[in-house]
Amino acid sequence: MHVSADPDRITERLPLLLRRNGIRRMICSFLEARGCIEVETPFAVPAPGEEVHLDVFSTIRTGPGGESEPLFLHTSPEFAMKRIVSATALPVYQFARVWRNGEGSALHAHEFTMLEWYRPGADMAALMDETEALMRLCLPPQVRRGEDMIRLDVPFERLTVADAFARFVGADVLATEGDAAALAAEAGCVLRDGEDWEDLFFRLLLERVEPAIGRDCPTFLTHWPSSQAALARKNPADPRTALRFELYMGGIELANAFEELTDEAEQRERFAGDRRRRRALYPERPDWSADERFLAALGGLPDCSGIALGFDRLVMLATGAPHIRDVLWIA
Repeated sequence: MHVSADPDRITERLPLLLRRNGIRRMICSFLEARGCIEVETPFAVPAPGEEVHLDVFSTIRTGPGGESEPLFLHTSPEFAMKRIVSATALPVYQFARVWRNGEGSALHAHEFTMLEWYRPGADMAALMDETEALMRLCLPPQVRRGEDMIRLDVPFERLTVADAFARFVGADVLATEGDAAALAAEAGCVLRDGEDWEDLFFRLLLERVEPAIGRDCPTFLTHWPSSQAALARKNPADPRTALRFELYMGGIELANAFEELTDEAEQRERFAGDRRRRRALYPERPDWSADERFLAALGGLPDCSGIALGFDRLVMLATGAPHIRDVLWIA
């Protein structure tokens, strides 16, 4: 069987890949000029994350005496990076390889690069300001994505989840939280068999909200229902919401950010609830105990905000690449 000399199209994609390298250098310069320190954390960890719906890759670490322990490829470097911030109170960043099993599409890969940074002393508004400045550095003044021409030379939209649901769904998402039937009635849709409030929330978000935002200019979708931000502080002005935002551009969710929760007891309780739900929904998946080192570090974590940004998706926007594999050196 004949095999092409370049079966992965590397030479064909080389201009995109070199642009990827240039964007990475720009980000490093931007963050380091603002005092951030680059760090590295382990990829194989005892607790890969607590997000209910993410599936993980698992492995076994064997010691020199034959002893073994289960490890997992992390879904985010968040726990380890917050331990560093807790110990040093320094702003840090990392380009981390992360893994999420069962994913694959034009925007998803099983293994991809996450840019995360944590900024002590910054609130959500300050982190949005910084993210907006970084996007203007990495991207041209206008970005075409499909039929959309997205302007970055104007202020980014800042839209609360409640306002987005009122505008695009016609529902009061906070007043109906926990009541799937009420949300379905206000949204004018039929509740599916077994669909709970969270399922319906994300269906409406995917079907009605996300397609409508970030089309003319990037949109920060802010102040999520508190049940949808397991690692974020609740909003003291309205505890029904959490201090979380996501950034959308041209139908792409580009980043997810929090004002970080620093209360160990509250975080432990939230993790326990997530773990119970994950075990109930996915009993066939591997299980793990809470990351006790992370929980212990929360007591020393200063007030800070942190963000996880899909670096491959950013490169897609910068280059116009239609598929994530087009901007990976080897897919």
